[in-house]
Amino acid sequence: MAEPAKNLKNSKTAITPTREENFPEWYQNVIKAADMAENAPVRGCMIIKPYGFSVWENIQRHFDKMIKAEEVQNAYFPLLIPMSYIAKEADHIDGFAKECAIVTHHRLAKNDKGELGPDPASVLTEPLIIRPTSETIIGESMHNWVQSYRDLPLKLNQWCNVMRWEMRPRIFLRTSEFLWQEGHNAFATAEEADQDARRMLEVYRDFIENYLAVPVIPGSKTPDERFPGAIETYTVEAFMQDGKALQSATSHNLGQTFARSSDIKYLDRDGTQKLAWTTSWGMSTRTIGGLIMTHGDDDGMIMPPRVAPHQVVILPFINNDADKAGILEFCDKVQKELRAKDITVQVDKSEARSSDKMWAAIKRGVPVRLEIGAREISEGQLTLTRRDLGKDGKVKIGVNEVAAKIAEALDAMQKDMLEKARARMNGMVKDVKTLKEVRDFFAAEQTGGLKLDYSLIQNSAEFAAIKGEFAVTTRCLPFADDGKKVIVSKAY
Repeated sequence: MAEPAKNLKNSKTAITPTREENFPEWYQNVIKAADMAENAPVRGCMIIKPYGFSVWENIQRHFDKMIKAEEVQNAYFPLLIPMSYIAKEADHIDGFAKECAIVTHHRLAKNDKGELGPDPASVLTEPLIIRPTSETIIGESMHNWVQSYRDLPLKLNQWCNVMRWEMRPRIFLRTSEFLWQEGHNAFATAEEADQDARRMLEVYRDFIENYLAVPVIPGSKTPDERFPGAIETYTVEAFMQDGKALQSATSHNLGQTFARSSDIKYLDRDGTQKLAWTTSWGMSTRTIGGLIMTHGDDDGMIMPPRVAPHQVVILPFINNDADKAGILEFCDKVQKELRAKDITVQVDKSEARSSDKMWAAIKRGVPVRLEIGAREISEGQLTLTRRDLGKDGKVKIGVNEVAAKIAEALDAMQKDMLEKARARMNGMVKDVKTLKEVRDFFAAEQTGGLKLDYSLIQNSAEFAAIKGEFAVTTRCLPFADDGKKVIVSKAY
């Protein structure tokens, strides 16, 4: 569970209720206070506001560089997928059938009552599915593009939106429409495909831990949790402050499942036609939800510096009009100096009171606040505060060392946030030896995950009963345990 604020009953926090009082409501209020997103007029969908979308843009920018270093190429494929494409892979569509949105008409018309609706004369010859994922349509392209072993490996990615009908929406975590990237790779051999699926999971681990400062547990999904049509699903699982797990990204070894249904064949060196082996891998805007639930506190969001929309906010403290021009000119000078060092900076020139500017920055989680007033300028000493440390992170820095000190603070904050979150996660995952311990743990409404021998839950009616009674899921078989242990917990 999240660490309660000091003297909780007597302290005033920016976010109410606090994490300890009501974690789900706290989560929604952090999003609102940070002005990151809101519910859309369309049920189950969200509007990502500029501040929240800036986080996604930074995720895209950094992760895109990482996958291009793996020789992945970006492309774009249609939003609408013919029903016949989806139907080629029965196991795959069974996993998404209840979530698919279908387009059946191609125009609107008014009826006899003057009401607008689908034109009965415009029924499509073949219904179209709004993509829940793109294996089938990308498989069709791979069928056309792959002719010879020389065309392999083929590594593709697209940044796009997908649609999976969601009955219990929650901003960022579960919405009917969400943003993501989906990678689809094809190889000549089974060994190359599995190595790639494992490799892309490692890229996710690297990115999520070192950019989002969210620690994860890499491992394999149990057979009942695999992606529909996959022969192996690899995952990175994080634990939120309330003790629930969050699947943060997945990478799938699809074997020849989709190669067979899409007829992705290549002429091998020996002159024979062979089926390719494919993988797919994805990460979505739910990582932003994970970011909030991992790092936020009872005063709002705390942004990891590497993906923060603004790494620094400069707060001009203006007490009288006579000082205003000089203070703002000095702030602009500092901003220019920091930008020259590739540090993202915003100067809050709003007419709000100084205290309101400070709290706005706190609730949005801006990593570093820099206070500049007439006294700071005259003394040559500016006030720097790290968001993750609060009052304990407030220091004075000389005007000639601003860039160096801020860069140092940002690096330290990024590192400290990961270490703090990792220590908390490690304390949440407890080792147990019996299913009785599992039942007792969840019956007592304890928070966190449990690790136990995988053999104890395989084909176990007792564990199946525990899953049903307490809404527990198997999260992964950690690589660190060679697949011999399994982590179980409640999850988002």
